Amino acid sequence: MATTASQQNTVRRHIAVIPCHWGASRFPGKPLASLGGKPLLWHVHQRCLEAQRLDDVVVATDGERIEETCRRLGIACLRIGEQLTGTDRVAECAERLRADAYINVQGDEPFIAPAAIDAVSEELERLPSGTFAVNAYTELYDAPAVLDHNVVKAVVGTEGNTLMFFRQPIPYPREDRPNYLRQLGLYGFKGEALSRFRQLPQGPLERAEGVEMLRFVEHGYHVRMLRVADEGLSVDTPEDLARADALLTQREAASRATSSI
Repeated sequence: MATTASQQNTVRRHIAVIPCHWGASRFPGKPLASLGGKPLLWHVHQRCLEAQRLDDVVVATDGERIEETCRRLGIACLRIGEQLTGTDRVAECAERLRADAYINVQGDEPFIAPAAIDAVSEELERLPSGTFAVNAYTELYDAPAVLDHNVVKAVVGTEGNTLMFFRQPIPYPREDRPNYLRQLGLYGFKGEALSRFRQLPQGPLERAEGVEMLRFVEHGYHVRMLRVADEGLSVDTPEDLARADALLTQREAASRATSSI
């Protein structure tokens, strides 16, 4: 975190919150799964530290083992109650930690680009009235990822707001191949938006798709989609973790080769 709010001469405070839940249905204990000898959440925390626009980073968890690991690694951690979604966990943090904006960096994105985190932080300062969140996305070019129900696809309107999120490959390629957009595990909110999120009930679309940003969409609030450059890998399953380990090994080898030149 090379730049703070005071150094930028801007009266603002942006916090990254990494929500971590022990009992994930697809991968229990995922935040503490080992990647390169470190817990998965450690890698996400490192990416946040490399961002330039954050004033603080905190892990939010309802799990004792995760809290103990954070304490051992020197990572700031806030113990919270059981919540429905990661954004609900961030919203509870917002009730206890003062900030102008909160960046939800999901704990299963070990390669999330720090520049993407900064882009969400910057976009939050330009949100029009009635737009409650910033949601980062990238284009999907990999056919297996388009078909993977663990990869959330977004449909974006002409004004840059979300129309819908799907786990299936929507829109259907009836003639030409459409552009598929992958929602990243990277959201940004102002405090009042998180307060409203906590007040809204889950709707049938959010429950069916398991995509928390649909809570805003179903209740008529805008979610601004922000295209960012990110070539990371979301770890949703043990198989994803194996792919992440291979990617980490590849990147470390490339870094060593570059430093030796």
